[in-house]
Amino acid sequence: MSRAATAPNRAREYETIYILKPDIDAEAAERVGSRLAEVVGRESGQLTKVETWGRRKLAYAIAKQRRGVYVYLKYLGSGRVVSELERNLRLFDGVLKYQTVLVRSDVEVDGISVAAEDVTFERLELPPLEEDKEDSRERQLGLVESERREKPEGVAELDEGEIDAMGEMGADEDEET
Repeated sequence: MSRAATAPNRAREYETIYILKPDIDAEAAERVGSRLAEVVGRESGQLTKVETWGRRKLAYAIAKQRRGVYVYLKYLGSGRVVSELERNLRLFDGVLKYQTVLVRSDVEVDGISVAAEDVTFERLELPPLEEDKEDSRERQLGLVESERREKPEGVAELDEGEIDAMGEMGADEDEET
């Protein structure tokens, strides 16, 4: 039996994770997902798992973004599927980053059954972006008023007279040196 005769029954298994911009709308995310599913089918591949992991904080800033929407794909196919899938990911402005990993190099395609709900792209319904309080540049520079914190017991507030007196004490010390 020649290798060419058995090749259609065997494939490689890949995983691709791609990160979308955190403010992407549902329609744009849906266009990306449907395009990728189309590419996998067109290149004689087979999607086996699709998961949307939601918006998460990135380990480091990518294209000035601190958060991203993660989407996980698992599929069967050849190297052509991977190269075409990654080419399409590069074309979308909403994709920040992606990575593909070869999971297994020799998988029997005929024995795999996939449930329809495992390979459908969910509609992306994300809550509106909230500003990270600790990451806000304006807050770090003191341009935005922060929430008032409670004072520990035993700490008294100073009135303006006491603050002026402390300023004068500091001025006296400067003159002496």
